[in-house]
Amino acid sequence: MTKRWALAALSLTILLPSLGTSVASVAAPALARVFGATFAEVQWVVLGYLVAITALTVVAGFLGDATGRRRLFLAGIVLFTAMSAACAAAPALGVLVAARAGQGAGAAIMMALSMAFVSETVPKERIGTAMGLLGTASAVGTALGPPLGGLLIATLGWQSIFLVITALGAVAYGLARRHLPDQPQAPRAKLTTAVLRDRKLVANLTISSLATTVLMSTLVVGPFYLSGALGLDAALIGAVLAAGPTVAALSGLPAGRVVDALGTHRTTVLGLTGMAVGCVALAALPASLGIPGYLGPIVVITASFAQFQAANSTAVMTNAPASGRGATSGVLALSRQIGFILGTSAMGTVFTLAAGTSDITAAGPATVATALHVTFATGAAVIAVAVALAHLRQGWARRLEPGAQKTTPTVTSRA
Repeated sequence: MTKRWALAALSLTILLPSLGTSVASVAAPALARVFGATFAEVQWVVLGYLVAITALTVVAGFLGDATGRRRLFLAGIVLFTAMSAACAAAPALGVLVAARAGQGAGAAIMMALSMAFVSETVPKERIGTAMGLLGTASAVGTALGPPLGGLLIATLGWQSIFLVITALGAVAYGLARRHLPDQPQAPRAKLTTAVLRDRKLVANLTISSLATTVLMSTLVVGPFYLSGALGLDAALIGAVLAAGPTVAALSGLPAGRVVDALGTHRTTVLGLTGMAVGCVALAALPASLGIPGYLGPIVVITASFAQFQAANSTAVMTNAPASGRGATSGVLALSRQIGFILGTSAMGTVFTLAAGTSDITAAGPATVATALHVTFATGAAVIAVAVALAHLRQGWARRLEPGAQKTTPTVTSRA
């Protein structure tokens, strides 16, 4: 029972940072009206949070290993919760942005260290399932934000979204304080050796960034295709886009069980292959198929990403040295943040270059459809690179297998 409560605590600390991103995005129009701010100024409510997470995630992981993961993790939850309350009480936009940056710092600690506790909470043969559960929690946070935020803002005002997060943060702190194990301080030199000189880990992190880049491109390019090529209104676009996070939420736990059954390498390749198939389908997508034709490949890409993420996270954290799990968890979280940035910038650039104009809203339906095809043909090529890296990583693991068997068994050895 204690292990279940520990997993509940970890799931909540993964859900809250995702919820903090998605729910605040919905509040932007209300904040612009309340504070008399421009769109660019209000965007810093989201950007300040994301910048803090990206800048501090790896630092938080190393500090957790060096000073004690449980202590820093609890401090991160307290910071996140206190800054959420400060957001609700902010009298001006500048104060709100500063509080959001503080909230992001707390979220960075939570994201960096949450997965580090999995190996100490569940048996090795169940780590895949646990990672799948955490992936589900993250997807639920992303999917829950828009409808919850919209309802709260319409009925109770924009402050209520941060008050709800404050309450959930208090619950997360109580669960974590009572049920998570403590860990001794680890020597910093060992962390550097274990985390920064492991080429298999570097391969895993690179694969994670590539796969996340392609996933993020569905959220960046999708709205323009649905609007410009299919002519959908904003409400229907939102409903179609919600399909991705919903599929991810439903796929996470089953994906983790597949990892436990088949091993990390096979399920990594399986997930990446599914993503490639979905990208190829979108690259060949005729607009005449409408919403069903678009949703089919999106469902395949999202479900396959959930499969990949459970496998890759399990491979990374199972093979992490006990003294460096916080740092490893931190760089894994950072690899995903890099993917989010690349998916927004690089794949967005591919889309606009393929359309031949930076003003996508003025492009015709055929032009937008062609730009989508080029973007996801590029996505398929990116995933092909990720598959090649996965096979290369497995080759390294096999060459090192005899020595590895003398120390600690790894999940990849079951592949």
